[in-house]
Parts: sequence; structure tokens; C-alpha cells
Amino acid sequence: METLSMLKVGYTLLRSETPATDLVNTFMDWAARRSLLLLAVFMPPYCAYRLASSALAAASPEDVAGKVVLVTGASSGIGEQVAYRYARRGARLALVARREASLGDVAARARELGSPGVLVVPGDVARPDDCRRFVQATVDHFGRLDHLVNNAGLANVCWFEEVPNVADFKQVLDVNFWGTVHPTHAALPHLRESRGKIFVNSSASTVLAMPRMSFYNASKAAVLNFAETLRMELHGEVGVTVATPGWVESEMTKGKHLSSHGAMEVDQDTRDAQVGVFPVERGARCAEAIVDAVARGRRRVTSPAWYGALFLWRTMAPEVADACQRVFYRRSSGGGGGMGSRARAALEATGAKAALQPPSLRSSEIKVE
Repeated sequence: METLSMLKVGYTLLRSETPATDLVNTFMDWAARRSLLLLAVFMPPYCAYRLASSALAAASPEDVAGKVVLVTGASSGIGEQVAYRYARRGARLALVARREASLGDVAARARELGSPGVLVVPGDVARPDDCRRFVQATVDHFGRLDHLVNNAGLANVCWFEEVPNVADFKQVLDVNFWGTVHPTHAALPHLRESRGKIFVNSSASTVLAMPRMSFYNASKAAVLNFAETLRMELHGEVGVTVATPGWVESEMTKGKHLSSHGAMEVDQDTRDAQVGVFPVERGARCAEAIVDAVARGRRRVTSPAWYGALFLWRTMAPEVADACQRVFYRRSSGGGGGMGSRARAALEATGAKAALQPPSLRSSEIKVE
């Protein structure tokens, strides 16, 4: 029957006066609808290959002792914890962020944990000149660069239609997207020389598309596709690992974000409305998963791992995922406040907040200088 169907399609195409390119695409449309059969044949050997690759990576992770690792956004959150994880493995560190005093504290702790050398380089990843400067300072100081950890990030939490001026949110793209592109561009020649690795911090929101984070979601989707393209262009000469973390202990989950007016604020009521009943993972646990994935040369790491099930639902049953999102982020007639009140009430009534959020999130104190 399948052969007869194919012959009928071919006969119809040959007798038509349709332009050649349309004929080709019509045939490809027909073939694509039957590609699941090919996928079913292909998947078993592919799964065997993935299993063998994972076993090999587990048996021989990269020894990063003495390697030089540059971490952006290292003054707090995931970046700080990644620095500590590398320090425990004996790596030499270049720590980058805008807050120099906070970087000094992180550097001191990294030395205590075992890093043989730590360089503090204040800089803003949104500034191309700063990116070139801190990469060059790292190479001048240590003589090489082995891993680049692109971690710096900035989030917004607001309904898109309530934004008075969308131009206020260019800073989200500047930090999240261009703040990954510029350091990578500056570091790539040195990473090619050392056959090093690049890490980029995307987000679970690239798949889940969380409401009230439109600019953040867009920037992280751009980061993800930039990294995937880069991986293909580099042909394995430089490794690329992409993280898609969910809610993780950081200043963001303490309530630090851009308001609808593009101003930075710390608002834990809004945080509770946005995070809701999702459990927040400890930063140290997320950092351990990230560094382990980079050392093993993995393409992707999702932390916590159970978010992978949410990604599957989003891909296979998008209508169901959309419905759940709408229920979770339903707006009241008075704006976002009603939703926040319901979320806070649920957390307080069940006593779940203590179990779902690390102790550090119960304080709104943020590192400032």
C-alpha cells in the first residue's frame, strides 16, 4: 500500500504543470509525514550510541586541576557556586562581575576551597570593550584559557502589555544574549588553542515560556540557538555545554528583577507569585551538575533533572502545557496582585514555603555596593 501511495504521488506530480520547486516540496511534505517510520528504525541504535557515550564520559571526566576557568556573573547565585565547585576541583579562576567587593569575597572563599590561583576582574558583560579586556587580562595573568562559563544574567517579571516603554528592556538582551556573545567571541581564539570548553546558561523558560518573563524568555532562547549553532561551526574543536536550569537559588529567586518600568527592584511578593509552588533548587547542587556536565563534555544539562519531563509535555502536548500555564499564571481583574495573593496564600496555608525554598530565600537581602 505504501508503494502504491508513493507511485500515485509521483504520477500526479509528473502530470502537473506546477513549478519544479513546488513539486519537490510537495514530495518532501509527503515523505515527512512518513518519517516516523524511519525514526522508529533509527532510535534503537541511536539510544545505544548515547548510552555508550554517556558511559565513556562517566568513566573519564576531564581533570580540571590547574585549568584556567573564566566565570562571568561570579559575584552571586549560580556563578558564585560554579566558581566554588571549580575551586574544589583545583582549577584556577578568573572571576568577572560588576561588583568588585563581592568578587573579592568570592575569591577569598574559592582560595579556601582549594583554587591555586584566583584573579578578580571587574567588568560588565554588556560592554564589548570590557569583555575583550577581562578575557585578555585572564590570558595575560595565567597564560591560557581552558573554560569559559557564560553565566551573567538579568530577569524581568511583568506582563508585556503593562510595559510603558519596551526599549527599557534592551538591557535584558544586552546582558543575557550579547553578554554571552561578546565574551565568547573574545575567548574563542584562546579556547581553540587549548581545545577548551564553553558553557552557556540558558533557561528552562526557553521551552516552558513562563508568562511575565517575555524579554527574559526571548533572550535565553537566543542564547540557546546561538550555542547550538556555535557547536556545529566548531566541529568539536571547542566543546559547548548548554544548561537549561529551572528555579535555582540566586538573587533572582530572592525577588531581584526588573519591574514593568525597567527599574531593578527586590520584590518577594512578586517572586512568590512567579515561582509559586515550584521547588527551588539549591545553587550548590545546580553548580555541581553544571561543572560535572562540562567536565564530561555533555551537550546539555537540565537542573533539576525532573524539568526534563516538563519539556517532554511541552513538546508532545503543547495544548496541555499551555492550559497548565494559564491556570498557574491566571490574572485577576486587578492585574497581577490577585494572582500573587493566591500564590502566597497557598504557600502560607500549606506551610510549603519552608520545604520548597532554600533558607537563603527567606531574606530579601541582596549584595549591594
